[in-house]
Amino acid sequence: MADLYELQLALHLPGSFAPDDLALLRWHLGMEGGRQGGGYAYPLWDARGAALRIGGALVGELHSGGGAGWALTVRQETHPDHFDALRRIVLWLGARTTTVGTVGHLRFYEEDVPDVLIAESGAVRREVLRVDRTVGTADHVIPDFYA
Repeated sequence: MADLYELQLALHLPGSFAPDDLALLRWHLGMEGGRQGGGYAYPLWDARGAALRIGGALVGELHSGGGAGWALTVRQETHPDHFDALRRIVLWLGARTTTVGTVGHLRFYEEDVPDVLIAESGAVRREVLRVDRTVGTADHVIPDFYA
């Protein structure tokens, strides 16, 4: 049994994002123009390719939205040994994001339901969801609004 978790983040950062902060984020993503800092020992989101346990691909993307700021998307496997560093960067991003509401999730690879990460008022909180297994499933994976 592995102690792996899936982390997904999708959020926006302001166009005024400081160059040093941008360089640190690029380093964590394994991108050119990155610069280590902030007391991190290793990049958190530089893995790419097939995921070992969670299925799908590991990604870390940062794109400029022009004057609208930066778009960040991360999907990585992580181990609890890295949770302290991960907590620091997620809280750091939460204090800077322009996204309000759901910005991602954290899920143990054997669980069906993730803990949801929600940004509001300059912070990120984790909502632990529990599913009563006696509840039925929806008729469609994607709702059919035209039926």
